[in-house]
Amino acid sequence: MSSPQAPDLAAHAAREKRWVALTSLLAAVLLTSTKLAVGLWTNSLGILSEALHSGLDLAAAAVTLWAVRVSAQPADREHTYGHGKFENLSALFETLLLLATCVWIIYEAMHRLFFSDGAVEVDPSIWAFLVVGGSIAIDYSRSRALKRVAKKYSSQALEADALHFSTDIWSSLVVFCGLLGVLAAKQYPEWPWLMHADAVAALGVALIVVWVSLQLGKKSIDDLLDRIPRELRAKALAAARLVPGVEGVGQIRLRRSGPEVFVDVALFVGRAAAFEQAHEIADRAEAAVRAVLPGADVVVHVEPVESSDEDLTTTIRVTAARHGLGAHAIRIYDDDRRRSVELHLEVKESLTLEEAHAQVSQFERALREAVPGLRRIVSHIEPAGDSSAILKVEPAGKLRVEAALAEFVAAHPGKFKPHNVQVQLVAGELAVSLHCTLAPSTAITDAHDFTVRLEDHLRARIKHLGRVVIHVEPQKQ
Repeated sequence: MSSPQAPDLAAHAAREKRWVALTSLLAAVLLTSTKLAVGLWTNSLGILSEALHSGLDLAAAAVTLWAVRVSAQPADREHTYGHGKFENLSALFETLLLLATCVWIIYEAMHRLFFSDGAVEVDPSIWAFLVVGGSIAIDYSRSRALKRVAKKYSSQALEADALHFSTDIWSSLVVFCGLLGVLAAKQYPEWPWLMHADAVAALGVALIVVWVSLQLGKKSIDDLLDRIPRELRAKALAAARLVPGVEGVGQIRLRRSGPEVFVDVALFVGRAAAFEQAHEIADRAEAAVRAVLPGADVVVHVEPVESSDEDLTTTIRVTAARHGLGAHAIRIYDDDRRRSVELHLEVKESLTLEEAHAQVSQFERALREAVPGLRRIVSHIEPAGDSSAILKVEPAGKLRVEAALAEFVAAHPGKFKPHNVQVQLVAGELAVSLHCTLAPSTAITDAHDFTVRLEDHLRARIKHLGRVVIHVEPQKQ
């Protein structure tokens, strides 16, 4: 269950992501216009390639700003996993833009190197060096800001933008070196090959961009196709397996939608566990997975299985429950390593004897399949009392019951103390309930035998006695 502060945190994250994307867009506008102006003035292919690169960064930054706005929208009827995939789609679009840049840069660089015959002249003025140096400073600042927010909120769109600005730093350094080479060629005419340094620098930019684009494109496509790193799945699997009460993990599925991770886990839990206990185990498993994958949306499905330490009594109870029967008073007898079972089975009191016997017979066949080698199964069939749970009553006969109790107390001096005696007339019969105290160290089997003797005594003394309920509790020291 999400905390009340979750919507506020999500809104704060969306605002911070939009702000850093907007400032990056403005920085891209400044860099693109400046590089384009200086590149045309100096006729430097390296700076022009940087201008085109920054121009595509400008388009990518605009797409990133759009993507983080859309991805912040909550899930709706058409997008049940939210809108996070828009960030992955934005990153893929940026990849295609970068690769398109490389095609033009490589073409123009090859033309200047092999087909221009020196017709293109580069002017390495002070403005060229200033714009490249300023570009490096701005790119460094924006890449740090984008990386910080991308890491903080696991935003692939911002990560792609940060990667763009980081790439610009290295490509600008390559261009800077190319301009130095051209300047050196003018100072040292005996080294004419330095005149091609600018075109070579442009090729270096293209190679850097190609490599980064392929890495970014692969990651974007992986997320769009729901490919999950092995270590991510291994973390979630190990966390779920270590939860107390989990017998095993049947299936675990993960998918990413932008910065969000969705996890579906199928857990095996001992079939003897009560519903509330199984739900508690599922809650602990959710918390364990979120501990290793912070912020994950976790859904746990629980499947009952036979646990490794399940005893025969539990097997009997579970098998009975599967057939709509309640089992109690189970006795298991060992005879020459072959076991026999005697038990009471509760059936719906609306059934006929034939219907009840057929239901019990099915249970006995299933139990023999679950526990091969059982020599004998004896089932005592009794109504569950579900139809007569609410009855009209009236007080009656309490004096006779109290007299019978006094007689039993006299026969067992100091043994127990009856209290809270209630006697009611139900459908022509007396129904008796009472509390009695015994020594705290009394074994539960002895306590049960004692209540059986007390009930037998009451039935022998009182005619038309129906239901008798005796609650045993330890004497206070």
